[in-house]
Amino acid sequence: MMEWSVNPDWIRAGAFVVALLGLLTWERIAPRRRPTALARRWFGNMGLLLSGTLFVRIVLPIVPVGVALWAQTQGLGLLNLVAIPPWLSVVAGVMILDFAIYWQHRAMHAVPLLWRLHRVHHADTGFDVTTALRFHPLEIGLSLLYKFAVIVLFGASPIAVFVFELLLNISAMFNHSNIRLPESVDRVLRRVLVTPDFHRVHHSSRESETNQNFGFCLTLWDYLFGSYTAQPRSAHEQMEIGLSEFRRDSENGLVALLTQPFRRPN
Repeated sequence: MMEWSVNPDWIRAGAFVVALLGLLTWERIAPRRRPTALARRWFGNMGLLLSGTLFVRIVLPIVPVGVALWAQTQGLGLLNLVAIPPWLSVVAGVMILDFAIYWQHRAMHAVPLLWRLHRVHHADTGFDVTTALRFHPLEIGLSLLYKFAVIVLFGASPIAVFVFELLLNISAMFNHSNIRLPESVDRVLRRVLVTPDFHRVHHSSRESETNQNFGFCLTLWDYLFGSYTAQPRSAHEQMEIGLSEFRRDSENGLVALLTQPFRRPN
């Protein structure tokens, strides 16, 4: 059984802070688009992060790595029933989890009730690293329950879950960031990883573009399942971001964000 010499939550928290500060600095030095600098928007996005963290700590006081440790001790899940090298188990676990999150993301767009929660994320009319923090607490809770089920079903190892959670957090902030990458670098990276230009298409106000480019970390699934669009119809600098029905500044307040799934647009 795996033993942790350092609390994995502290590692994740440290990586989160370093990535957030680094990307905020990068956005200021080399922005891809004109920054959307609304104080209410930033406070709202940060407020959702804090309220979501508090919500899951109270309602679901267990982390994915803990679920993986439990499944491992019980011998549950496909990967715990087959004899494969530890490194291959980690790779397989990360790939399975990323595949599962891709389909979860598609479901959040396809199922009307789930979309009411997920649209809080898409209602952001700016696109920067704080957008990666803008998820409704109920969506975060449902996502955790879904991940727990996937971990138990497939027997993802604790280290695979830890690596995936770390990758998911950092890649989500990276691909939502308003940073400028050289076109040649973006072209190479997006063969494997979701880049800001790749994911920005998904935040277009055009529904046909919003329902494309669902990947958070690996681009493989969008290529395989026909949900890839290379570039938005408008140039990245001019494309309209967000949902037209939630463009008022008042929609960026924390109370408005928390109640948005339960009310109609103003």
